[in-house]
Amino acid sequence: MSNLRFTTAGESHGPALVSVLEGMPAGVSLLAADVDTELARRQQGYGRGRRMQIETDRIEFLSGVRAGETLGSPISMLIRNSDWKNWQEIMDPAPREADATGLRKRHVTRVRPGHADLTGILKYDREDARDILERASARETTARVAASAVCRVMLRALGIEIGSHLVHLGGVDAVRPDVLPQDLNAASDASPLRTLDADAEALMITRIDAAKKEGNTLGGICEVVVTGLPVGLGSHVSWDRRIDGRLGQAMLSIPAVKGVEIGMGFETARRTGAEVHDEIEPAMGRTRAGHVQRRTNRAGGTEGGMTTGEELVIRVAMKPISTLMRPLGTVDVATGQSAQAVAERSDVTAVPAMGVIAEAMAAFVLADAVLEKFGGDSLEEVQRNLDAYLARLDERVR
Repeated sequence: MSNLRFTTAGESHGPALVSVLEGMPAGVSLLAADVDTELARRQQGYGRGRRMQIETDRIEFLSGVRAGETLGSPISMLIRNSDWKNWQEIMDPAPREADATGLRKRHVTRVRPGHADLTGILKYDREDARDILERASARETTARVAASAVCRVMLRALGIEIGSHLVHLGGVDAVRPDVLPQDLNAASDASPLRTLDADAEALMITRIDAAKKEGNTLGGICEVVVTGLPVGLGSHVSWDRRIDGRLGQAMLSIPAVKGVEIGMGFETARRTGAEVHDEIEPAMGRTRAGHVQRRTNRAGGTEGGMTTGEELVIRVAMKPISTLMRPLGTVDVATGQSAQAVAERSDVTAVPAMGVIAEAMAAFVLADAVLEKFGGDSLEEVQRNLDAYLARLDERVR
């Protein structure tokens, strides 16, 4: 069983989202602003739709935090949906009158290719795809970011930092600097697309504007980078404990994400072993890596299902959003006839925000792995256990 667990609840246009995180140790300093900052980062990015102008996400702690510290009990957070006032009649949980013809006319039956609409209504035996799309919406990731923001605070207290930047959008590659900024998120968040390449950014914006005029959408790739990890998180002994597998599952759970790479990823299949594997050399003073270093980091910070102490580098690919303002062909499930898909309000691209969500999922997986390795009921106990482990790594080289 995982040391950490979070669950979310709520629909995109319901009254609120709820996020519950279980297993966080006591004694983690935590303010609502720590979570709200991450929620605001999730809402940024050129190419977002009108929903980002309507919502200003803020959390309300319902449990698990007192006097600015976690208690060790479940942490529950409420995030109200500002747009609820415009959807109360449609999303009302009360039973409807049999003659509610006006509401029936607003049923979503022209299902969207690439979305959960059709498979969901068939699986759950529904007539209105809104019963599916409201929960399948990426709005749910707001609650994920809230839970993972708490994990990020704990990791930061242990010397672990997580950042991301956009490396591709709409057919345009960004040049990755040889040395990333020390504060990666401060640099990437200053860009409307969260990219470090200003020239590529200008071309990407042109592509976004063109896609918007066409009623089209664009996908892209973000890179998540984690520093300060100690060697040995995860394990080689069982398939479900491998850290790369856990990270892959978490990333692929993000709506519209279709691919994940760690380090060189798919490129390793095209190279020889000499071009892929990282040679190792002594490096006194690098305690968290076991006093060694890789001359390269093609593996991206993992070997044998465990962290190596090098930077963890994950690239996450997001397909174009499936709601197009110039709808694709589909079927109307109410009639069985060909139709044009419904055009729900949507973004042209959400890749910059996806990077923030990918950071969040990495934070959750890594916090769980940290507690698996160094577990304790309080942050102070976790820190002591980590310190003892690092001290043992120091003893091995004396």
